[in-house]
Amino acid sequence: MRLTNTLLSAFRALRRNKMRSFLTMLGIIIGVSAVIAMLAIGQGAKYSVEQQISSLGTNVIVVLPGTQQTGGIRVAAGSATTLTADDALAIQKECPAVALVSPGTRAGGQVIAGSQNWSTGIEGTGADYLEIRKWKVEYGDFYTEQDIKTATKVCVLGKTVADNLFPDASPIDQTVRIRNVPFKVVGVLAKKGQNAMGQDQDDIILSPYTTVSRRLSWFTNLRQILVSATSSENIPIAQNQVAELLRMRHKIASYDADDFTIRNQADLATAATATTDILTILLASIASVSLLVGGIGIMNIMLVSVTERTREIGIRMSVGARSRDILTQFLIEALVLSLLGGTVGILLGVTGSRIISHVVKWPTIITAFSIVLSFGFSIGIGIFFGFYPARKAALLNPIEALRYE
Repeated sequence: MRLTNTLLSAFRALRRNKMRSFLTMLGIIIGVSAVIAMLAIGQGAKYSVEQQISSLGTNVIVVLPGTQQTGGIRVAAGSATTLTADDALAIQKECPAVALVSPGTRAGGQVIAGSQNWSTGIEGTGADYLEIRKWKVEYGDFYTEQDIKTATKVCVLGKTVADNLFPDASPIDQTVRIRNVPFKVVGVLAKKGQNAMGQDQDDIILSPYTTVSRRLSWFTNLRQILVSATSSENIPIAQNQVAELLRMRHKIASYDADDFTIRNQADLATAATATTDILTILLASIASVSLLVGGIGIMNIMLVSVTERTREIGIRMSVGARSRDILTQFLIEALVLSLLGGTVGILLGVTGSRIISHVVKWPTIITAFSIVLSFGFSIGIGIFFGFYPARKAALLNPIEALRYE
């Protein structure tokens, strides 16, 4: 019964100063809504990156020439010329945990089709490339192993390239000129979208790696080897098998560093999502500052309330109210302010996140964790910043309080 009376007294006190109570809650409202929105944006960015990494394919391992350190000199992966087509064939034949292999090289240049032209990248790949990447041909066909063996001048266009070179016609069986070399278009890839770096994956032309090496880049070594493990559980096994095989083929002594770099999908995902995790923490930390400001606002208003109601406190104590009753009343007032502010802040945060997603076309994900965290933080703010004013009120001397004017 005593607690019920205390609650009613707290609500009556807040109701007497509606505008002041609302302005006090405003800091909590802004803080909670900002934290929820920022966490939603961060989680959406992380999810987007994970989806883009998964678009690389299934159980993918990337083998690059070069290593982080060669002969005491730090060298970026991909900067050396240590991988060959024979290495790729050996991986396919001698590594049981490997299912598919696609040698890779690349070139770039202006592509011309009739009166249209487009600058893009040309990827030289093997016949298993699409299966590794889980990519499909929308219409037409993909080149065959025979095309790769004979270095046939055929190509498959990405959706972006096809739309720009052949806006009003089918590109199948048409001829495009890449660096003045004629290529026959045999297919068009299905739309893939952007990758983890924001690059358009459809702005590409695929061609047999042998053709690209001999006709366009004049670079006989491979830029990379794409490997697909037989299962996700076998990715570490496949990595070890590939590493051991390449060290043996490249005659690398046990005390020497690798002249190649192997990365798997998990490594790429960890590196990519690390940035979004840091961004999420940074955004949430900045947004939480407004929660602290809101807490300081609660403390300030509660101290003002204690001063204004000193005589009321004295009267309550003189008729039997205990110090802990006064403490509880003022704590409840502070807690009610933060709870109401937190509730409204959650509603605004969820609504704001959806508006951002709709207007900016940025994915946002609202998790139960972000809501519980924000709401819990607002309650903690109310208790922490409300305790000092409540304690000050509870410690007032009843006689001095009654004399207060």
